[in-house]
Amino acid sequence: MSSPSGGGYRTTVRAAADAREMPTRTAGTRTVPGPRGRRAGRTVPRRPAAPPAAPPFAAGPPRLPRPVRRVALSSVTATAVLTLAGCGVLILHLVHRQTGTTGLLVGLGLALIPLPFVLGGLAWLNQTARVPLRHTVFCLGWGAFAATTAAILANGWTSSYLTSHQGSLGEMLGADLVTPVIEESAKGAALLILLLPLGQRLRCPGGRADRPCATVLHRLPGPRQPRPYDRRPALPHARGRLRPYLRPLPYLRPYPLTHDRPRARARPRTLAAGVVLGGITACGFAFTENALYLGRAFTDDQQQRLDSIGLGESPSLRDFDSTVQTFVLRGLLSPFAHPLFTALTGLGLAVTLTTGRRWLARLAAPAGLLLAMALHGTWNAAADLGTHGFLLVYAVLMVPCFGALLCFAAWARARTVRPRDRPRARPPGPPGPGG
Repeated sequence: MSSPSGGGYRTTVRAAADAREMPTRTAGTRTVPGPRGRRAGRTVPRRPAAPPAAPPFAAGPPRLPRPVRRVALSSVTATAVLTLAGCGVLILHLVHRQTGTTGLLVGLGLALIPLPFVLGGLAWLNQTARVPLRHTVFCLGWGAFAATTAAILANGWTSSYLTSHQGSLGEMLGADLVTPVIEESAKGAALLILLLPLGQRLRCPGGRADRPCATVLHRLPGPRQPRPYDRRPALPHARGRLRPYLRPLPYLRPYPLTHDRPRARARPRTLAAGVVLGGITACGFAFTENALYLGRAFTDDQQQRLDSIGLGESPSLRDFDSTVQTFVLRGLLSPFAHPLFTALTGLGLAVTLTTGRRWLARLAAPAGLLLAMALHGTWNAAADLGTHGFLLVYAVLMVPCFGALLCFAAWARARTVRPRDRPRARPPGPPGPGG
């Protein structure tokens, strides 16, 4: 029989040994749980979290995840899309009412033939202007739907009013004076809409703090506030700045101001951008107008063909003579007419936004619009001069203007490509063995 003192001694010795084996827990360690007493308090170092393994087909270091880009449709974009869609439905109804279904399809098919060539030339010039795709699509839709809708309705009302009050003189005035004013104003409105700061004003409450809103309606009373869109350093005699009430489009900005060049000046990109915006708007307008005229001519020829069948005449190619003449005149000889007119408006607006001369900034945009109207009116009046008079105006006026536009496009492209193609200057140093 053992004594109680002996058992207590062995228990005390075992507890002391366990206490010596149990280390103190430090930072960066964890305790391993377990049923056994000797291993229950043992600590092991924590292992760092391993990075996620790259997939076996990925070459190189693992790529960081791309930030999620939220695509949201603003109210301005939605309004523009709905407006253009409504104008498209209305203009389709108006053209169909004048041409019929067959004439509409024939007119659309023939009007599509010259469109890729004109758009291709403007796309080539757009390599210099670098106008975003969304702006070019808006201008094309505005010219094809909104501008043509406004022009057809306004031209119809003014033509009927002048004809009822002035007779044949009113009809001539409507075709030569009123029609160019209405059509060029409707096409030029697309450029002004792009410059309105509607999107910035709607995004201002949740936007960045360094881009304040522009006052669209009126100036606040009191001392003159700094222009919100002027981000260039204030230099002496620097007056070529963007207007405070317009949207700061990146392709309609002058050369950056420096101490060596304190006066703002237009650059080839800004001038080319004005031509591209005006030309693309006019392309959409010319497409719809050609579809209307070609469809109407085909409908008239078809009706005359039906009348000739009733009279017992045999069919011939002269039955569609009006359609062929209209296509040759509008699709082959003058597909550049409307783009040339509206390009003058865009060019004047680009000069107004980028020049540093106050008198030129005030006169460039109105002069470009008036010149476009005058050229358009001359072109319309040439149709009443007969074949010889029309060919004379075409050779003396339209061909030189088109040649000047081509020279301007080549100059803008050359000014943009030239610095990129120049060889880099060698750093100063001792000449080589061959020098």
